[in-house]
Amino acid sequence: MRTTVFTIALVALPGIAFADPLPSWNEGDAKSAIIAFVDGVTDPGADTYVTPEDRIAVFDNDGTLWTEQPAYFQLLYAVDVLREKAAADPSTLTSDILQAANDGDMEGMLANGNEGLIEIINISHAGITPEDFKASAYEWLTTATHPSTGKTYASMIYQPMLELLSYLRDEDFKTYIVSGGGIDFIRAIADDAYGIPPWQVVGSEGDTSYAVSDDGTPTVTKNGGLTFVDDKEGKPVGIMSHIGQRPIFAGGNSDGDFQMIEWTTAGDGPRFGLLIHHTDAEREFAYDREGHIGTLNRGLDEGPDRGWVIVDMAQDWEQVWPDGE
Repeated sequence: MRTTVFTIALVALPGIAFADPLPSWNEGDAKSAIIAFVDGVTDPGADTYVTPEDRIAVFDNDGTLWTEQPAYFQLLYAVDVLREKAAADPSTLTSDILQAANDGDMEGMLANGNEGLIEIINISHAGITPEDFKASAYEWLTTATHPSTGKTYASMIYQPMLELLSYLRDEDFKTYIVSGGGIDFIRAIADDAYGIPPWQVVGSEGDTSYAVSDDGTPTVTKNGGLTFVDDKEGKPVGIMSHIGQRPIFAGGNSDGDFQMIEWTTAGDGPRFGLLIHHTDAEREFAYDREGHIGTLNRGLDEGPDRGWVIVDMAQDWEQVWPDGE
């Protein structure tokens, strides 16, 4: 694997002020490394120059661009929809897993792993058109509130990561989301939240079908289930299926992102791997090696030796949320 290490020197010129592209990032190694990398790949006179068409940056979503605690937002959305349906029709609760979800029993919800989660998610994700689903998800994300912060879920995005996305796009990068979350759930909010259009979102996918009704109306319907998991080894596969080329910049926060960052940084030329380490229990959440989601073991153990940048949220971020907190 070849990884290029960058250093940067900013020379102050009389009468010229340099705008800080990452104002919510504290001065330190992480911020300096990002700026040095971007400067190196965008300077036509540098050996490290990368043409704009090859400036592809990919980011995980849950825990990287927005919060993922106490559970993935998509699961919390599915549980809320389930509760609404169960209140109207108790016969909806056809299994112990669905009953646990309705009762808010996290341990019970996770008891059957992915199969149990799919059963919960299917209540809100199946038998609906993608358009209607995305409208429902958007309304929930922008109106429902997080149990501990009281913020809407859509507002619990990370200001420093918004700045990073904007900075990269200003330097002619194309930014993509590559997430284990459902592709339509993320597409519902990605443009408004991050400035990333739906066609630049890669995610897990369920079964979808096309049919023409008796009155001649063509319809695409989400049928539920899970046909592609965009996590771990699936992320490089999803990138090639949707984007068609290896990125030069990859960011994540857990070992579910390891293969994406590994594959990205194994390419020729300048490469950048970034991991968000959740160390800030006061402003957000602190977790890494243990837990039900977002575990980070291999990335902490191997990332530094691979040249990846580990972002310490408590130390490297001056601000967490867009509202100034």
